Amino acid sequence: MQEERRLAVLRAIVEDYVSTEEPVGSKALVERHHLNVSPATIRNDMAALEEEGYLHQPHTSAGRVPTDKGYRLFVDRLSTVKPTTQAERRAIAGFLEGAVDLDDVVHRSVRLLAQLTRQVAVVQYPTLSRSTVRHIEVVALTPVRLLLVLILSSGRVEQRLVELDADISDDELAALRSRINLAATGEVIADAASALHALVPGAGDEGGASPASPATTAVVETLVEAMSDHRSDERVVVGGTANLARFGDSFETSVRPLLEALEEQVVLLKLLGEATSGGAVTVRIGAEGPYENLASTSVVATGYGPDDALAALGIVGPTRMDYPGTMAAVRAVARYVSRILDES
Repeated sequence: MQEERRLAVLRAIVEDYVSTEEPVGSKALVERHHLNVSPATIRNDMAALEEEGYLHQPHTSAGRVPTDKGYRLFVDRLSTVKPTTQAERRAIAGFLEGAVDLDDVVHRSVRLLAQLTRQVAVVQYPTLSRSTVRHIEVVALTPVRLLLVLILSSGRVEQRLVELDADISDDELAALRSRINLAATGEVIADAASALHALVPGAGDEGGASPASPATTAVVETLVEAMSDHRSDERVVVGGTANLARFGDSFETSVRPLLEALEEQVVLLKLLGEATSGGAVTVRIGAEGPYENLASTSVVATGYGPDDALAALGIVGPTRMDYPGTMAAVRAVARYVSRILDES
């Protein structure tokens, strides 16, 4: 009973501190929360929580604030991530479903996350290496110029032009289109590239197979080049930086280091960490993160994509945040983005 009561006191202090941005005293807890115990008992519980490292007293006033350890216990004891309301779900769906392509999905997602959480949102572009090939279209613009359209499971679309040395007939084009789709569709990028290479004898095959046509060779080489283009693997989009203005009281400790981190793509990717595994929402608080100078920062992130493993999205901000609401928003946006990419 005592442990549960102290956990209720800690939970109330976290909620009040996030809401008021002021150290929380026993009198405020009695007035705002129905803890059904005397103020003296609450003071004793606060003293015990402070001794155990869950709270600290920033100055000589009676108020306490949560420590990183206190936030961690609070987050770990959340029984479930609170569900989003029906109105929130409608707003998320309506905002994201208007997207016209992958770039639009990513930019809409980052704006939406920043608005929902009032934090800095970070969305990683889907990584090419984890994508599978959905379809390859080959369109003849002229008898000697082809447009290749590579459509991936991530929603990414790559387009390339191929100039041929000789005309290609409609029958040859149809046969070529069929061969490359049979070889690559449904395969992850690395396997698709290998399968396409196998269509060009001499590019790894032995046994004196008949040489491929110049058109096949040109198309395969162009597609393999498009599949090896990993430029988007380390691209992230950031939104909501202006939300940091709410934390001006902790500029030197929280805001300045975070502003500097937002300029480095590699740092942001490392902050998102292993959020792409398993689809669960991960929360890293303060010193749990990879950078010592961001010890006053928390990260709430998750993976997204048709298999929850294409990329990560989340928020970064000072440790004084609404963890239940932020976790719910991150999870909801990831699920809607995954659904859109899966259906696109």
